[in-house]
Amino acid sequence: MSFLMKSMLSNQVKNLGLGGGSEESKEEGGASDPAAAAGMTREEYEEYQKQVVEEKMERDAAFAHRKAERACLRVHLREKYRLPKSEMDENQIQMAGDDVDLPEDLQKMVDEDQGEEEDKDSILGQLQNLQNMDMNTLKEKAQATFTEIKQTAEQKCSMM
Repeated sequence: MSFLMKSMLSNQVKNLGLGGGSEESKEEGGASDPAAAAGMTREEYEEYQKQVVEEKMERDAAFAHRKAERACLRVHLREKYRLPKSEMDENQIQMAGDDVDLPEDLQKMVDEDQGEEEDKDSILGQLQNLQNMDMNTLKEKAQATFTEIKQTAEQKCSMM
């Protein structure tokens, strides 16, 4: 109820011209000139707007670069585990300018993983795995491999 009374009285005071209209004209002037509303001159305001736009562009570029790095990581993992390629990841990398690599920390981790895998694939790595097996399992694997080789040789060689 008090709101209704205040609005009715303020409207009547504004109509009389007792100073209520001057505040309204100042507010309208502030809305048309954002520099004055911010307490700056027009040149300062324009420079401020340019800086805001430049900062936004830098943030967007950094964000796109990070997205491309993530896409590069996904592509690398897909290649490593022989998964199907993704067009979306390739497009993100192309949009970033194809100069995207894995982040240094991830590159170190990948290098370490490759080193471990190479060690496992080497003869010494296989010998270490043999030490962990029991003799029955080793004997079964050797017999299975021998019979497999023998069967392949019989199929390909007519003399046996």
